[in-house]
Amino acid sequence: MADGLQTVKSWILERHPERQDIAPDLDLIENRLIDSLSFVEFVFLLEQESGTAIQMETLEVESIRTLAAIERHFFTASVEVQA
Repeated sequence: MADGLQTVKSWILERHPERQDIAPDLDLIENRLIDSLSFVEFVFLLEQESGTAIQMETLEVESIRTLAAIERHFFTASVEVQA
């Protein structure tokens, strides 16, 4: 797991202390781990950690629905560049 993705996962877990872990395929939105109140802060964190500018008007929800999707859309390219 990329360091940035681990930071994102830790951020979510800090807000949900009842959880010990988050499965890569768990739907973060359906399970209310990311809600409308934390959404903007979450996207800002994702921008910071991935180094990718995110346009809210073109953001596809599917790209942030699970940790696996977040890794695929925002962290895979940075890992490939480092390799």
